[in-house]
Amino acid sequence: MSITHEHEAPRTAPDPAFRDAVTFSFGDPASELYGLARVGVSEGGADGLAIVYAGSEPVAASSASAVAVDGTEAWENLGAAGVQCTVERPLEAWTVSYDGGRAAFDLRFEAVSTPAALAADSPLARTGGIEVGYEQLCAVTGTVRRGQRSQHVRCLGQRGHQWGAPDWKRVTLARTLSAWMGADRAVTLTTIRPAKARHHDEELVSGFLFERGEPRAIAEPRLSTTYDGELRQRRAGLELWIDDEDPVARRAAGEVLCGTTIELGELRLDSAFFLWRMEGREGTGRYDVLRRANGGLRKR
Repeated sequence: MSITHEHEAPRTAPDPAFRDAVTFSFGDPASELYGLARVGVSEGGADGLAIVYAGSEPVAASSASAVAVDGTEAWENLGAAGVQCTVERPLEAWTVSYDGGRAAFDLRFEAVSTPAALAADSPLARTGGIEVGYEQLCAVTGTVRRGQRSQHVRCLGQRGHQWGAPDWKRVTLARTLSAWMGADRAVTLTTIRPAKARHHDEELVSGFLFERGEPRAIAEPRLSTTYDGELRQRRAGLELWIDDEDPVARRAAGEVLCGTTIELGELRLDSAFFLWRMEGREGTGRYDVLRRANGGLRKR
């Protein structure tokens, strides 16, 4: 589908399950600072999530739901969990800030790619209840604060926007993966495991390869993951068959740099940032696994 400026505005629906959310993530290996921020809106109000990592440690994490808002016409009105964001130029530039006490950031995201859009009629979108979803590779600049110390970051990241009515009775697990190998190359993957599926290879997968600012849908993306004893992702491999004209698959391998686990009501989020290697390049990226579970916040 074609993504236009009109898609950038937040939206709500009377369905209690409907959610609209934007997610920002960044990774600066030079300063060893990584983070993500999400803000969303539903019939019940705004929700937010943010995590900041320094080196291998999470230094701040916040989440909130059902936050009362004054209006839903613009993302500026929808702050939650210390997260605020703006749309400076639709599909081109955004800002996001977070203040979690122990850590904070104030960042500008500028698109270095056109949007990669998930087809609404794909099996993954239908199973996951996704109406529209799109991702853009971004150049990220700004400051990250830890305690009293502020550091400038200049790195790659990603901004995604997705809405729909997810049904967790039909889904047991969802993955979001990105590997930023440079402003001219990146990979994104989204997977859904249907409730009736028993194994990893039964997940529905959608993926894109970004090259020189243009996303190409990956005809057959394959993801393998190694976990620790608590089912937290530790290593991963990608085998990407782009189309029928490519004689060999594109491959990447990653290992965890930092991560944490957060319980979000009936859902458990295993959030991590990975070091990726692909075709002689090194990069970073986010690898999140969201599944049905219970418990509390734990360091990895």
